[in-house]
Amino acid sequence: MENINKFTFPALFETTVKKYGNCNAMALVGQNPLTYKEVDSTIKSLIAFYEKLGIKPGDKVALLSTNMPNWGMAYYATVFMGAVVVPMLPDFSLSEIENILQHSEAKVILVSNGLLPKLDNIKAESLQYKIAIEDYSIIGEAVACQFDSSVQSQMEYQVEEDDLAAIIYTSGTTGNSKGVMLSHKNICSNASRAKTIHPIDEKDRFLSILPLSHTYENTLGYVIPMIAGACIYYLGKTPVPSLLISAFKEVKPTVMFSVPLIIEKIYQGKVLQSINSKAITRFLYKIPFFRKRLNAIAGKKLMQTFGGELTFFGIGGAKLNSNVERFLREAKFPYAIGYGLTETAPLLAGIGPSKTRFQSTGPALMGVELKIHNPDPVTQIGEVWAKGDNVMLGYYKEPEKTKEVLTEDGWFKTGDLAKMDKDNYLYIEGRLKNMIVGASGENIYPEEIESVINNFKHVVESIVVEKKGKLVAMVHFNYEELEQQYKHLKKEVEGYVDHTVDELIAELQVYVNSRVNKFSQVQMVVAHVDPFQKTATHKIKRFLYH
Repeated sequence: MENINKFTFPALFETTVKKYGNCNAMALVGQNPLTYKEVDSTIKSLIAFYEKLGIKPGDKVALLSTNMPNWGMAYYATVFMGAVVVPMLPDFSLSEIENILQHSEAKVILVSNGLLPKLDNIKAESLQYKIAIEDYSIIGEAVACQFDSSVQSQMEYQVEEDDLAAIIYTSGTTGNSKGVMLSHKNICSNASRAKTIHPIDEKDRFLSILPLSHTYENTLGYVIPMIAGACIYYLGKTPVPSLLISAFKEVKPTVMFSVPLIIEKIYQGKVLQSINSKAITRFLYKIPFFRKRLNAIAGKKLMQTFGGELTFFGIGGAKLNSNVERFLREAKFPYAIGYGLTETAPLLAGIGPSKTRFQSTGPALMGVELKIHNPDPVTQIGEVWAKGDNVMLGYYKEPEKTKEVLTEDGWFKTGDLAKMDKDNYLYIEGRLKNMIVGASGENIYPEEIESVINNFKHVVESIVVEKKGKLVAMVHFNYEELEQQYKHLKKEVEGYVDHTVDELIAELQVYVNSRVNKFSQVQMVVAHVDPFQKTATHKIKRFLYH
């Protein structure tokens, strides 16, 4: 892939249409896929429509939509003509949407039906048109020019590698969105190089379940298959378990991208539940020899659940629970791990299923340089700095914030803490801003403590914070599971569950403190009844809980 003349979207897609024009490109589950030639034709018609609306190179086009083929075609039409796409997460709040539209000065927004109410009272001076993404019709305007699939653009646009392609506003775990500016080269080089991790061709089928507006799904789950001539299927609805199961059966995906939460839920809800349902298997699971056997059996069943043809199950966006990863390894499930950020388009490190190492994200991606800046002399943990074609142009209209993270010689400061082994495999320890400095100046990594807590029975998720000089663990237990244990008591269930939670808290504190160093010992455990609020990649929004 490295001999491509240009890392631009139109250059890559032109090659794809020549090679794979008659191959299936994308579809909603249950519908016939469009071919690459048909996709190409729609993109050209959309560009002609944009031209009629007065969209020019450099103009901003916002996307607020659930995943569907039209999302990708609108994205490509925008960047092919040198305009800039501003993708927004469907779960952004009204104020976030309004801020983004104003800050980006978007001229047009394409929106899906279900999300249209979010635009009802939006004030954005620059916004001229709202377009329904399902059929590209203009909403609420008596406009003569409408989308016409029989009319194609005749204009030749010159798009360069360093031209701005997208501004991606990170919801982030810290509260304030920043507009990450990604060029054609940032995204296209990252997709082309990430594709070398695992062989993908026109016979592959992707099932897309993460929001396309997130860089992770966008680059890896959309641009990669588009380069490879593979076919992408979209659910078209919220990915609830019953819908997913039927989609797995129908599509039989070969490649998927996911976040840890999804596979962790499957492990807790299906695998562990089945093992814990019988006293004998519950006992045997504690013995490594039998645990490996039971995991191997569960792995075969899991593969069948996913349709039986999966060759690559990418996991990224947050750290994977160690017990769940151990299960995936022993189950011989084809999982792969990656690490990256929106600012790096996104992938910095990654490895294919056959070369994973326990709790590592793998080595640096081809074309990316990684170094551990200022490592601790004892633990060798330091901040990850990255350099490469995929490092963003900067934050939109934020030169000062850009200077804080980009050095003059091109290194991007990720804010993530990690160490490397002798083969340059990366091990992420946590976020620099989450690190707590103990009373004697020692570094405490809350994510390490949380990974211990999350392996305790009945724990769904947790967050460790410092309050008045004490380490406090907020823990969300699986209340459904606890209620199941006492359902035979009917009326008294509530009292028993509360009593059990109190017992669990006492037990949990002993469990955790016997497994962490003396500086990382938790002084208080608090039950958190509701699930924690999360970002698009299911990371807990920590800033809400301090």
